[in-house]
Amino acid sequence: MKQESSDASAAFQAFNEIAIIAQLSGAAFERVLPEGLSLAGFGVLNHFVRLARDEERPTQLARNFQVTKGAMTNTLQRLEAAGFITLSPDPEDGRGKIARITRAGRAAREQAIARIAPVLTDLLNAFPAAELKRVLPVLTKLRQTLDAARD
Repeated sequence: MKQESSDASAAFQAFNEIAIIAQLSGAAFERVLPEGLSLAGFGVLNHFVRLARDEERPTQLARNFQVTKGAMTNTLQRLEAAGFITLSPDPEDGRGKIARITRAGRAAREQAIARIAPVLTDLLNAFPAAELKRVLPVLTKLRQTLDAARD
């Protein structure tokens, strides 16, 4: 019984550390994002590029990011106003839309990554790349496990 309590405590501590790291890293990233780009918007642009997708339905993006359709609509409207995506009617669903990343959106993502470089340099000064590479498989497995368990 005590082992289960200890295991649950370790799992909670891991979640707590992840939450704090997410908050701190998100705040650091948000401070250097290009004008007109929020952390949520960067997430969408990064999603397109990281998964090599040119287009996606807003409903699917909302599911992927686990936000409401309204929240995703707001993010997409801001990205469209900045010229980072286009929204056009979905040919398969007259009520739906298709979001497509633009060249400007790809450039904004690259600019955001370039602007976070000093923060990453500070991180590398505290944690050598070899040490970060050693924890990546654990972090990846944790992400995959959590991703598979969501609704």
